[in-house]
Amino acid sequence: MTSTTTAVGIDIGGTGIKGAIVDLATGTLVTERIKVPTPAGGSPEGILEVTAQLIDRLGLPHPDIPVGVCFPAVVKHGVTLSAANISKEWIGLEAEALFEETLKRDITFVNDADAAGYAEAQFGAAKGIEGVALMTTLGTGIGTAILHNGVLVPNAEFGHIEIDGVDAETRASNAAREREGLSWKDWSKRLQTYYSRLEMYFSPDLFVVGGGVSKHHEQFLPRLTLTTPIVPAVHRNNAGILGAASLAVRTIPPLS
Repeated sequence: MTSTTTAVGIDIGGTGIKGAIVDLATGTLVTERIKVPTPAGGSPEGILEVTAQLIDRLGLPHPDIPVGVCFPAVVKHGVTLSAANISKEWIGLEAEALFEETLKRDITFVNDADAAGYAEAQFGAAKGIEGVALMTTLGTGIGTAILHNGVLVPNAEFGHIEIDGVDAETRASNAAREREGLSWKDWSKRLQTYYSRLEMYFSPDLFVVGGGVSKHHEQFLPRLTLTTPIVPAVHRNNAGILGAASLAVRTIPPLS
């Protein structure tokens, strides 16, 4: 297996940092997935140090193997413009350059929801979809990614669409369901409002729903009444790894 068909994906989150080497032809992991806790507070120094240690543990087979890193922030030209469940010190940092300096290699640095959406377009529920696929991850907040014919439009922050005077994610995220002790039926009513609004704004051809709660999709997706098909994501725990690795390789087209 050569470096043109494999890449490293690193998925950095508020509680854990995960990584593996990915076979880009099949969308499978060719190494064991390594997961380590995110350092308390999520400071730049702590996350950079732990990510470097994780890379060392992977034992990269080629010095030039592509590396993609996805991160819980809006990422524009390598700069992190926000910070979700990590230190606010990340806001405004030249994060891509910091990772490249620490890891001593070129990397591709992207938003975590974008990576998850791209993984679903390459290897999952949105593969081969013509038109607009809209990925939503229901977790602490609501992460989103929008793809047109498999091409990613980065940094879509549709979890922050204002509904009834508040960000949609404050009422419709999985964290809101858990915090308020909502039944599946009551939470589904909030999801109905949210997805109906997205449908009105974007007229997508497919909704893909990810996040850990998607493993319970039969509890809430059938309750939604939409014109657009809505399906659970295929790659939950590995979506960020797969997407980050895929985005690191520019010679492989998004979709044929």
